[in-house]
Amino acid sequence: MSAPQVKPKWRPPMALIVYSVLLSIMALPIVCIIWFRATDSASLTTSAEVAALLAVLLVTLAVAYVLNRNIAGPVNALIVRSHEIAHGGRAAIQPLGSYGTLEIATLSQSFLDLAGKLVDRSEYVRSFAAHVSHELKSPLTSIRGAAELMRDDDGEQPMTDAERRRFLDNIIADSKRLDLLLARLRELAYAETPLPADRICANDVCRMLRERFPGFAITVSGQSTVCFALPIEAANVVFGNLAENAFQNGATRLDLTVETDGPSAKIFVIDDGDGISEANRERIFQPFFSTRREKGGTGMGLEIARTMLASHGGNITLGTSSHQGAEFLITAPMP
Repeated sequence: MSAPQVKPKWRPPMALIVYSVLLSIMALPIVCIIWFRATDSASLTTSAEVAALLAVLLVTLAVAYVLNRNIAGPVNALIVRSHEIAHGGRAAIQPLGSYGTLEIATLSQSFLDLAGKLVDRSEYVRSFAAHVSHELKSPLTSIRGAAELMRDDDGEQPMTDAERRRFLDNIIADSKRLDLLLARLRELAYAETPLPADRICANDVCRMLRERFPGFAITVSGQSTVCFALPIEAANVVFGNLAENAFQNGATRLDLTVETDGPSAKIFVIDDGDGISEANRERIFQPFFSTRREKGGTGMGLEIARTMLASHGGNITLGTSSHQGAEFLITAPMP
């Protein structure tokens, strides 16, 4: 969810509030001394003394009000909001009515951003758990069914060698699919752990891809020497997944084109494969969506790539290629 924004306006720094309060407290006895010296003490009356005490009391109350409104009040409101959000109250992710000081306003915006990310993360984990359970259920059900049929094989109607071999092949195939799913899950967990950022350029990426896919044409153009902040391991996973998807879908070449956009590097990854149909363009980043499921595809490669890039301040989107094949845009920060 998009975090609500604190309304921008001028607010006094907390230091100004604190110093103003301290100076007001220090000024009280000074004002009293000056007033008593300027007034003939012999001519003071009880009403004058009461008036002086009331003036001091009013100033003290004013100081207390300023402190409560600008510091204590917003801090207590943030405490209440944090308790509500901790107990699932999403409605509490809203700006406060008053912030008082610049520091509390900044803290509140950070709090809103963090709360929004936590809610998004919670929804992602819930959805991802449902997808994982669904993906694991199918091969497990197939394995159990084949095992039960083989267990219940009796002497009256014995299972033929061809049937037994078919059931065993199904069990082996589903076991391999489970192993692949678990490996992808480990990659995803690894992708969500930020690694120390290295300095890597498109030439380095191209060299790694050529070593990994020696039978395909991989080229690089544009500002290929521009470095971006991405660990070598992460770059190998991200670009390797894109290359593997391309070559599995009929591509024979992969082109990397690099541009710079302010503090970021933009890497266009274009292949000449079968491309992505309009019906699938909105689904390719969904976890476990795959057009090659019957050939062992898990549908987690792009999700792993996006998660790994996000953990390093980058992003990946599907481009609108005007030629055959698919086009992806990877954005990564420059060091």
